[in-house]
Amino acid sequence: MNDGDIEKAPHRTGYEVIQGYLKTLDGSPGVYRMLNAQAEVLYVGKARNLKARVSNYARPSGHSGRISRMISETASMMFLTTRTETEALLLEQNLIKQLKPRYNVLLRDDKSFPNILISHEHPFPQIKKHRGKKAEKGRYFGPFASAGAVNRTLNQLQKVFLLRNCSDAMFASRTRPCLLFQIKRCSAPCVGKIDEAGYDALVADAEAFLEGRTTKVQADLAAQMSAASEAMEFERAAALRDRIKALTQVQSTQGINPQGVTEADVIAVHLESGQACVQVFFIRANQSWGNRDFYPRTGAGAEEPEILEAFLSQFYDDKDPPRLILLSHPVENPDLVTQLLSDRAGRKVELAVPQRGEKAELVENAARNARESLARKMAESATQNKLLAGLAEAFDLDDAPKRIEVYDNSHIQGTNAVGGMIVAGADGFLKSQYRKFNIRGEAGANSDDFGMMKEVLTRRFERLLKEDPERKSDAWPDLLLIDGGAGQVSAVAEIMVELGVDDIAMVGVAKGIDRDAGKEEFHRPGEPPFALPMNSPVLYFIQRLRDEAHRWAIGAHRAKRAKTVSATPLDDIPGVGATRKRALLAHFGSAKAVARAGVEDLMAVDGISAAMAQTIHDFFHERG
Repeated sequence: MNDGDIEKAPHRTGYEVIQGYLKTLDGSPGVYRMLNAQAEVLYVGKARNLKARVSNYARPSGHSGRISRMISETASMMFLTTRTETEALLLEQNLIKQLKPRYNVLLRDDKSFPNILISHEHPFPQIKKHRGKKAEKGRYFGPFASAGAVNRTLNQLQKVFLLRNCSDAMFASRTRPCLLFQIKRCSAPCVGKIDEAGYDALVADAEAFLEGRTTKVQADLAAQMSAASEAMEFERAAALRDRIKALTQVQSTQGINPQGVTEADVIAVHLESGQACVQVFFIRANQSWGNRDFYPRTGAGAEEPEILEAFLSQFYDDKDPPRLILLSHPVENPDLVTQLLSDRAGRKVELAVPQRGEKAELVENAARNARESLARKMAESATQNKLLAGLAEAFDLDDAPKRIEVYDNSHIQGTNAVGGMIVAGADGFLKSQYRKFNIRGEAGANSDDFGMMKEVLTRRFERLLKEDPERKSDAWPDLLLIDGGAGQVSAVAEIMVELGVDDIAMVGVAKGIDRDAGKEEFHRPGEPPFALPMNSPVLYFIQRLRDEAHRWAIGAHRAKRAKTVSATPLDDIPGVGATRKRALLAHFGSAKAVARAGVEDLMAVDGISAAMAQTIHDFFHERG
């Protein structure tokens, strides 16, 4: 790739500036960036032919309002040529995610989706929820729209197929069946209640069901039930009857189950008043595995084809695309997007905009959901904007805050001290922006709340100053809410002055005399404390913010405490990571048994060499 030079025109902006670049460009594919007079990136675009695309912007008229505004602000451009158009599309989306230009469509909420994994790393496979990289050997089924959808399905599948969900270490340590066997949700292979061949048959049935071959599974179960009944094995027949009933229940909770669509993502966009909602339904094995709505930033007025193209490129950045993607609108460059997604999947991916039949009904259902979701979102946003305006009035702020950061600490007598930060704005709670801080200094051990708050704020704003000293990003808050009274506010104000960021509004939220909700006092630096009326919507809003920060901090503290409780001496042995730790615990049953083992016994564990066995033995021997 060749990076073009930036030619700044500080006193000129608009199409005449863009015209000046035409003589330096050829017909190569590539990516261009449009920058304003302050060198901020306004827009990142791709082009099959850079010269042809830029010449469009060099015309004085014939543009939409959005493009006209963008051209009028353009003071300079940057260019990167690529070998192929697909490479240009990939680079464009990477730059959009990195730079977040104002005029580009941006997918802001891009979390991974959970799958069901039937692990094949053990003679008796485990069924479990999985999220993230597919590194473990086994069969993955998904994606599911949410953890709740996975949990519901897993719950029913356990009733039908009786597969274990315990860890390998737990499996190895069992001497009698657990409660799941008693309530008929596990076949108890851990204690030999079923042999390997019988369990493999259950695994095969579960995989067949998750692949969509439900009819065969039901027929097999019905035949087994009939045979058991004829053999007068009434208890076994009743158990099979319960499994068939549970299987029917799974199918009834799947919602829309299309007959003619085996595997697809159904994606519909609804656009209204400059806001967009993209609804995604996951169809796998002829079953609906849930849906999720997204609210991408529309780049100051993009239309449906551009929104969908950007969404597809960004959404499948870290996800495997299905073989078929059904869309509510055509994308701008279908051949280019198809090639990009096919390359990512390692097989052919088809884009379609169906006009009739079952596929069109699926898209219409997704479009209706997108329309209804956006209406709810806009109503919530209107309410949220009123609350933010009320907050500005209550705290004498110049404008309604766009980003509020709320801080709280959690610890028990100084142990496992954690600081929590939550973020809220016009779109409600921004959970992807939440942060937790493990307290490193002496303040945590000393139960010094002032010191802990100082440490958290220092680390937060030192990092912000390092990453964005000119405050150009939207990561800078307009308002800080601190859990505490005058003392905490004074401590934080001192830190902010030292860091040179004392122009950010700050309010301490303290419980009243009786520590009752509704009697909160608010503290600002150099101002007397005050309260809000008991029935004030703004007061309720602040209480929700404070409670969310408290919930987040306590959750982080509990997770840290649980990790400490579950820690074993194996964590401190050089060269023993998570895999070897699992293998040792599965083999010996406990860390204490590992400590008592001889070198030869340790060498019998998979992945433990003679040298590593000696290291482990020496570690415990020296400690003793």
